Amino acid sequence: MIWAILGVFVVLTLLDLPIVFSLALALALGLAIASDIPLFVVAHKMATGIDSFVLLAIPLYILAGSLMETGGISVRLVALARVLVGWIRGGLAMVVVVVEYLFSGLSGSTAADVSAVGSMLIPSMSRAGYSRAYAVSVVSASSAMGMLVPPCINMVVAGAIANVSVGALFIGGFIPAMVLALSILVLIYWQAWRHGWQAEERVTLGKFVRAWGAALVPLGMPIIIFGGILGGIVTPTEAGMLAVIYAVVVGVGIYREIRLRDLYRILLDTAVTSGVVCILVGAASVFAWVMAAEKIPDAILRGMLSLSTSPIVFLALSALIFMVIGAFLEGLPAIVVLLPAMYPISAQLGIHPIHYINVIIAAVGIGLFLPPIGLGLFIACSIAKITVTAAARSLSPFLVMLLIGLLVLILIPSLTLFLPRVTGLIH
Repeated sequence: MIWAILGVFVVLTLLDLPIVFSLALALALGLAIASDIPLFVVAHKMATGIDSFVLLAIPLYILAGSLMETGGISVRLVALARVLVGWIRGGLAMVVVVVEYLFSGLSGSTAADVSAVGSMLIPSMSRAGYSRAYAVSVVSASSAMGMLVPPCINMVVAGAIANVSVGALFIGGFIPAMVLALSILVLIYWQAWRHGWQAEERVTLGKFVRAWGAALVPLGMPIIIFGGILGGIVTPTEAGMLAVIYAVVVGVGIYREIRLRDLYRILLDTAVTSGVVCILVGAASVFAWVMAAEKIPDAILRGMLSLSTSPIVFLALSALIFMVIGAFLEGLPAIVVLLPAMYPISAQLGIHPIHYINVIIAAVGIGLFLPPIGLGLFIACSIAKITVTAAARSLSPFLVMLLIGLLVLILIPSLTLFLPRVTGLIH
């Protein structure tokens, strides 16, 4: 049965059918071909799979991110990043990394990160003398890191699939994202020193204060989200609702940059994206049920144990698999397809679920920018109007640093687990 499903899925994907429909149709057709299970079971399992309070967070965070992006937050965060690191050698490239760390936690979407940050900063870097290939590389590496910065839609979906605390996943992503960000910043500084790049002028105290003052309102959203979650006042889903209300007040009432016609487009995009995510999650529930019936996780576990019984080896292999599949299928579909099979194995090997899910999310983030097929890399190259081939050579050192950072996360679980334990979200 599983081979019939995978075969149909591959054929439909090669026919260029969207992943969301390829997976759902493959499950229905595969069951019809290779089993006598009634097809209404597929619809029933999909419905129960998305019947979750946690998943209500998905449209809320998507909507909040779109509202804040349209409402002028990105421009103010760029100004803040410039006063923080713009005066350092290679500072304009470092600004991209800092902006991504600040911005991705509000957008919740890697595609939104690449589009927004790339559109703002690739032209600026080009005018400052950086090659377009290098600008694409910095934006791509920073966006790959940004997938770990909460709130992240992939964390919500992975938490729902694995029945893991989304709040703990959110809090656990901060330090791993910082590790990857520092690895990128170290590379940028070394390249700037090697090539003799000049820094921007040091900012005056007045500019520093004004930039922080302008950024205080945008930075209020993460304070609301994580302050509410850590304080036990709200769940991650309820925090998403507060974020939407805050974004409306800021974009419409304070900055007045969101107009009525913008609201229609934002709501429509949110509905479409949320619908796609929910279908994927529903299909993942059916896929997990099929794999459990076929004892696929047990077979994978036996195969893994024949190679090594080390949890570290399993984590490294998992990261490699998610990275490669993530380059082909994009981030969320890769998690939806693979996590139901791989997560039970990680539990049997004693790997903490918060650690495991953060590692695979980091791997998926890197996979989105793997040349020549990573979707995120395609988006960044289209903004810069260059080919993927032209960007690949410049991107290579950044991928190496990201992989080193990922290895550090695999080898040191406490980097992921420290904050959730300190805040009492896990024991």
